[in-house]
Amino acid sequence: MSMLFEDRSRAESFGDLARSYDRARPSYPPALFDDLLADGARTVLDVGCGTGIAAALLAARGRDVLGVEVDDRMAALARAKGITVEVAAFESWDDRGRQFGLLTCGQAWHWIDPRAGAHKAAEVLSPGGRIGCFWNFGDLPAEVRDALKPVYRRLAPELETRSVVLGNLTSRFEVAERELTAAGRFENVELRSFPWSKAYTTAEWVEVVGTHSDHHALERRRLEALLDAIGSVIDSLGGSFEMAYRTTLVTATRR
Repeated sequence: MSMLFEDRSRAESFGDLARSYDRARPSYPPALFDDLLADGARTVLDVGCGTGIAAALLAARGRDVLGVEVDDRMAALARAKGITVEVAAFESWDDRGRQFGLLTCGQAWHWIDPRAGAHKAAEVLSPGGRIGCFWNFGDLPAEVRDALKPVYRRLAPELETRSVVLGNLTSRFEVAERELTAAGRFENVELRSFPWSKAYTTAEWVEVVGTHSDHHALERRRLEALLDAIGSVIDSLGGSFEMAYRTTLVTATRR
């Protein structure tokens, strides 16, 4: 079975949506960064930094952050926030012998070869340094989820039971946990979870949905019809809702 990182057309499609992605994608709870920085790391490598959503939060806490991002359009927005970014695929990125106290990766480790990524992470982390790969998983309110099911069944049935935007669980964090353990260069491999929530209006949710690669990959007319129908559903339910999020963190310490 193929893994997501092998689908390069999806993995490298986010630059098409860079501004929308930066505006619409959810942030992360402060407790996540409290955890990641608890060991006192001062230097951070943010892998797959995208538009700098996580990197900017780390920099705001006084950390020296370097981003690595495969798409120069995403990198440009991160740089506009004051983040230094090198454009490269992490697996082949030239680290030039540099090492870091913390390596983070928000919403992106599944686009990286998890085996090669684990070994690369061990090379660029100082002994005792930490890696933290994290993802936001949302749980739509039952009434919203139930109202959207027939819309997806009619317009995008291939997404109904597997899209993460609909709350379908994925193996993303499980793969990361397994490969970090298998690399033999990390200890204290752990899974942690941070609950939080965010309110969305109709327009905000429609924009979020459109930034997900499985939706963006739809033929344009199908995507437009799907987004219009989603908007109508949210409007019919009052035009807003509260999304319960769980940020899942896979973390480990470099031996």
